[in-house]
Amino acid sequence: MNTFNINRRQFLYGATASLALSAFGARGMDLINPAKTLRVALIGTGWYGKSDLFRLIQVAPVEVIALCDVDKNQLNEAGKLVSQRQKSGKTPKLYGDYNKLLAENELDIVLIGTPDHWHALQMIDAVKAGAHVYVQKPISVDVMEGEAMVAAARKYKKVVQVGTQRKSTPHLIDAKKNIVDAGLLGKISHVEMCCYYHMRNNGNPPVEAVPEFLDYEKWTGPAPLRPYDGIPHIRWWRTFMEYGNGITGDMCVHMFDTVRWMLKLGWPKKISSTGGIYMQKEGKSNISDTQSAIFEYPELNCVWQHRTWGTPNNPDYPWSFTLYGEKGTLWASTMSYDFIPQGKGEKIHKDVVYEKEKYPEDLKEERIELNAAPATRLHMLDFLTAIDNSTRPIADIEEGHISTASCILANVSMKTGRSVVYDPVKREVVGDREATGLLARAYRDPYKHPDYRKV
Repeated sequence: MNTFNINRRQFLYGATASLALSAFGARGMDLINPAKTLRVALIGTGWYGKSDLFRLIQVAPVEVIALCDVDKNQLNEAGKLVSQRQKSGKTPKLYGDYNKLLAENELDIVLIGTPDHWHALQMIDAVKAGAHVYVQKPISVDVMEGEAMVAAARKYKKVVQVGTQRKSTPHLIDAKKNIVDAGLLGKISHVEMCCYYHMRNNGNPPVEAVPEFLDYEKWTGPAPLRPYDGIPHIRWWRTFMEYGNGITGDMCVHMFDTVRWMLKLGWPKKISSTGGIYMQKEGKSNISDTQSAIFEYPELNCVWQHRTWGTPNNPDYPWSFTLYGEKGTLWASTMSYDFIPQGKGEKIHKDVVYEKEKYPEDLKEERIELNAAPATRLHMLDFLTAIDNSTRPIADIEEGHISTASCILANVSMKTGRSVVYDPVKREVVGDREATGLLARAYRDPYKHPDYRKV
């Protein structure tokens, strides 16, 4: 019996109705009492962790049992917000240690919204504890973490959905169906992807004492322990390679994952990248401010470019992808798409879907991405459908691994100065011992790097 069903009157009101019906069939039509309320926990109660959780609360009968965060202030605030948002009005149990949370609660779903360097251990531990997992992108900070995550999901037979919700974005679903799959582009032999946001935090804050409300040791976890120089939340931690993979790891993963989905692409045959800190040298940040990468496929190159300075090449599409076909071009982003035909054909434009009237509480949510909320709701529905049917979700952990690892391999190429060819069967960079050595990062004691053979 299904664990969850959509309330017909609630869900069929709004712009995503037709998409829901095609994607979820009878689930979107029948008014059936849910068989049970899903028991949910969130690890990492920052901005996007709460955002994901609130979208799940909006579309499914859930009881948020527990929350975990190493920042007591952030955790307590999240507890209050969840009590206001969930139907029961209860405040979840609050934890500073996610292992204790997993040990003390029987959970159906665990959401992971922590920084990138924690994703692998927490996802693996959550599926071992018997939960299905929704983990934010990028899934990992190194390639071998991703291999272990895929192995764990398969071994413990759990659904793991990755937060690459562009594949659940209404106007991009439309673009795939009515532009790409309909053949309006013809043969596609070049793709460009970009991000020109000035999003690279690059300050010089002084080293200071760790505040009592933050367990900085536990926040750092398996990553190198940097001297504490202020609250790491939101953008500060992302400016360091110790915790992630820079803007390529953060932003390219979304666009590349979407392109792979649209064009049915697997692992790239070869990856190469160049870049570095060319302009913004004055601060502590050690991620590239300028980087190009090429993901090669037969008769097709997918090219990435980011700059955290200057102007975008197209002001309407500062974070986007462009598909170049023999019959036309498709520009697409989280906000819109534009199809431009070769010759005198008809141009097609579609904008992002908003659901402000249907979900007025969105308008009161701090820092919410209103354009992404409908996509995340559909992404959650796809996740729940996969759980019910014991199938793979649209952003299955293996797909998230390919997209994440490809971006990581671009950074490996930039670091070594050589193109890399990854063999996903042998789990090595072909003919390159140095690059193969970069597939797994050293973990800080006492943390142990997960092994895909022993999860």
